[in-house]
Amino acid sequence: MKGRKGIILAGGLVGIISVLLVHFGNPANMGFCIACFIRDIAGGIGLHRAEVVQYIRPEVIGLVLGAFIISFKSREFESRGGSSPFIRFILGTVVMIGALIFLGCPLRMVLRLGGGDLNAIFGIAGFIFGIFIGVQFLNKGFNLKRNYRLAGSEGYVFPVVNVGLFILLLVAPTSIFFSESGPGSLTAPMAMSLIAGLIVGVLAQRTRLCMVGGTRDMILFKDSYLLLGFVSIIVFSFIANKIFGYFTLGFEGQPVAHTDGLWNFLGMTLVGWGSILLGGCPLRQLILSGEGNTDSVVSVMGMLVGAAIAHNFGLASSAEGVTANGKIAVIICFVFLGVISYVNSEGLVKKRLKTREMV
Repeated sequence: MKGRKGIILAGGLVGIISVLLVHFGNPANMGFCIACFIRDIAGGIGLHRAEVVQYIRPEVIGLVLGAFIISFKSREFESRGGSSPFIRFILGTVVMIGALIFLGCPLRMVLRLGGGDLNAIFGIAGFIFGIFIGVQFLNKGFNLKRNYRLAGSEGYVFPVVNVGLFILLLVAPTSIFFSESGPGSLTAPMAMSLIAGLIVGVLAQRTRLCMVGGTRDMILFKDSYLLLGFVSIIVFSFIANKIFGYFTLGFEGQPVAHTDGLWNFLGMTLVGWGSILLGGCPLRQLILSGEGNTDSVVSVMGMLVGAAIAHNFGLASSAEGVTANGKIAVIICFVFLGVISYVNSEGLVKKRLKTREMV
């Protein structure tokens, strides 16, 4: 799975598998959506009570375990962490809020476009703009400090937690929740969802597939390797949607989407900017978590809590549009990202100190 052919193949398989999951029961244009599925898991374990989005999604479990298995087999698994954990947690929360304003993560964004949802164009524009902003801070020395090698057991905890989640899903005690209507009730068969997650987890780990990384590398290094995976998902999901008759071109009436272009743009700007600061998109954070990176685990936990906050406080959008609370939250999140970006950019801080000394 190395080289350009490898990532094109990986992206193509992700696109096809995503449409197959829709064919067998997942919501339309939502074969995979990391933000939506983490949101559903948050509801499934009772962190929020939005009844239409509650289900422990096996796809997410499969992504983590697939990355864990293949990284362990290839001796790439390594327990590392300790890089600004609380900032990463809040950044994960911000990324989730932005995604739920848009109604999808970067992966669902391209799947929506592959299904004909033109609202995704505004999301892609915002996503690229957010990455561009983040890259400016990278060029000014932004970093969240180094991480450290940890005890081996530290990296195993998150994969074990995901095994526990799958057991909960199988046993289905009364303490977990299942949607009876809405997107959370639309599910592919459990075994199929888990296997799909395992396959995509392996592919994403081997190719380093990342929606954010592709655009970042193109801006910084003119390197199109990761971007090819991004494009391949769109092309192959489009082909699969045409074959199954799911392709519907337009803005209106798209599944689990709204038509407010400005807030689609701003929501994904948050996702792009926040993901640059974290070092990868939500999909990449899950894959790194499976590889033993506890910094990414902290980011994913921030996303989980962010999903709960978004629904408990009425921030998440719906097909009717963006809520007033959601708009306020976006503004607050932009301020937070600006402050975090500035104070952690060594070039800007040194320039400020130098100016003070001159004065």
